Amino acid sequence: MEKRERKVLLQAAKIAVGSSAAIYTAGVLNLDFATFAGSIAFLTLVTTKWETLKLSMLRLLTFFVSVVLAWMIFTHIRYEWLAYGIYVFLIVVLFEKLGWKTTVSVNAIIGTHFLMTRDIGIRFIINEFFLVLIGVAIAVILNLFYDYQSQKRSLVGNMRYAESRMQTILREIAVYLSDDDMQRDVWDDIRTLEQETQTFIKDAYEYQGNTFQSHPGYYIDYFEMRMKQCNVLHNLHYEMKKIRSMPKQAAVIAQYILYLIDYVVEMNVPAAQMERLEAIFVEMQREPLPVTREEFESRAMLYHILMDLEEFLVLKKRFVTGLDEKQKERYWKHKDSTQGNADGRNKNEEQQK
Repeated sequence: MEKRERKVLLQAAKIAVGSSAAIYTAGVLNLDFATFAGSIAFLTLVTTKWETLKLSMLRLLTFFVSVVLAWMIFTHIRYEWLAYGIYVFLIVVLFEKLGWKTTVSVNAIIGTHFLMTRDIGIRFIINEFFLVLIGVAIAVILNLFYDYQSQKRSLVGNMRYAESRMQTILREIAVYLSDDDMQRDVWDDIRTLEQETQTFIKDAYEYQGNTFQSHPGYYIDYFEMRMKQCNVLHNLHYEMKKIRSMPKQAAVIAQYILYLIDYVVEMNVPAAQMERLEAIFVEMQREPLPVTREEFESRAMLYHILMDLEEFLVLKKRFVTGLDEKQKERYWKHKDSTQGNADGRNKNEEQQK
């Protein structure tokens, strides 16, 4: 079964169980409009854990506001259609202004209960309050059950996948700059990776909203960095395809890209790669000036490609420098060997220069 299909089935099961449990509990307590508790549980369960807690508090708070509005309107206006219209107008305007828009639907239904019974007495207010309390309590309890480890493994797997796909794209670009035929459609590869990374970002936000652990935004920042790098690769590939005849300097850039591929990994600080790229900039400036117009345009495109590669590395550097010590300890320490290997390769490169 596909991962997303399994996720949908589990969410559907959670909502079904939560709604049924809320209705059953309200029925056991002999509450009027018991099925409404199931609707509240349903509407609250579709959110993440943090959103559920926030929404539950708002539902309880806005309940009392709605009771006051219902008392002011329904006890003074006889016509049901007019009373309910004014009630809905006020809760929509008020809650929208206060940033409580997500609570409007539940409070609109609560208003229909008060309107149908014309009962604003203490007993019925308590009845409605318990319906809300049962619905949000069951939603909060069920949303505490979340498969953190599976979601985390999925995010890490997506990180490795994004790195692998990006390495493949860079390898094909290096092949083209070596004046060979590419074996893949790089445009299509980049677009596909962008679409997949958008999904990875969405999954990272969901993980952040469902975990009480510290620094869950690390995964969001990582995938957003990779998305920006995909945009850079788009520009690089576009400029590369405009080169009419490949100058000899292209081979140097192709070799650099092949070298860079090994460092397109999570735990690499691109300092050595940026130094080596700077050396290529300096070397190209020492090259004799182009003679023909075509050679001039091709050299200009190569220079833009170098600038794109620089931006590609700067994006990773910003991601790394944006990490605090706790994030590095939490997300990088379990792969010290990987970091050590990357650092070792960087030192060897520095010694060779």
